[in-house]
Amino acid sequence: MYKILYMTQPQPEKSIYWIGSSLDDLKEFPADVKKHFGFELHAIQHGTEPAQWKPIPNWGTGVIELKYKDSSGAYRVVYVAKFRHAIYILHSFQKKTQQTAKPDVEIIKARYKEIALLEEQYEQD
Repeated sequence: MYKILYMTQPQPEKSIYWIGSSLDDLKEFPADVKKHFGFELHAIQHGTEPAQWKPIPNWGTGVIELKYKDSSGAYRVVYVAKFRHAIYILHSFQKKTQQTAKPDVEIIKARYKEIALLEEQYEQD
């Protein structure tokens, strides 16, 4: 006989909103990379922590970078899930150098500012 020591409540599924070209960019990734990020994002929607991730607070409060590397290269999906009702995908890109390229960082920061303003307005309504 098994004894249940801990059971979590199922989390309500959060909606995913793709900002700018983030979905189109992800669609350009190889099939295995798309599949990996699909599983990760599905888990995040249900409140589960992703496998390979890193918080990047200097890009915006609550910004998380998902990582995946295979023989074709290193790939990233950057999102923020700190808002109550939604997960916002800020950017999807293939990493070419050790450090994230400045244009990618600028895209992430600009998109974060946009959604932070939208969420602020949403909370006021």
